[in-house]
Amino acid sequence: MGLFSKRESETTENIAESSVAVSDISGDYVLDPSHTTIGFTARHAMVTKVRGHFSQFEGTAHVDTSNPANSSVKVVIEAASVTTGNEQRDGHLRTPDFFDIENYPQLTFVSTDVERDGSEWNITGDLTINGVTKSVTVPFEETGSAKDPFGNQRVGFEGALTIDRTEWNLKFNAALETGGVLVSEKVKLEFDISAIAQESPAAPSVDV
Repeated sequence: MGLFSKRESETTENIAESSVAVSDISGDYVLDPSHTTIGFTARHAMVTKVRGHFSQFEGTAHVDTSNPANSSVKVVIEAASVTTGNEQRDGHLRTPDFFDIENYPQLTFVSTDVERDGSEWNITGDLTINGVTKSVTVPFEETGSAKDPFGNQRVGFEGALTIDRTEWNLKFNAALETGGVLVSEKVKLEFDISAIAQESPAAPSVDV
């Protein structure tokens, strides 16, 4: 028996055929958590990279392609949802050595300025971790837009930046006998975004 039944295969083909590009992505959006990844990469023991992500978050965005400065983004991440594939490491990340989830249960990003150059966007905003807020600029690139088979207008973006985690009081470390440290201070934040457009509220009726 094949991996997909005939009906499932036909449905998949219909989905591919019905996905068409959207000419103007302006509008209000919410993040689709099941198709969005908010992740990070740090170097361990000066040798290899450890990758993780947050599994619980929500976000909204207003996109204005004609006047990008009117665009805005807000994301709220649950710190306790940090996941790296190792329970012991994840537990350590939740302690005061790192995210201190008892005192700072959420990480937030709120945009303060948005610029656009074609399919490239620079989103500047306040990133708050451990009660520390600093301005960062995340370069994003549009990866696609479509109407899905369920009538949703979707847009995709990818972005990344590297931060110094110690600037947000993520200062835990340990020296290695051979030199260097256990965890790199530089951490790469990576965003693979899928967002769904929200319907505009209907205009109130007026009696004439």
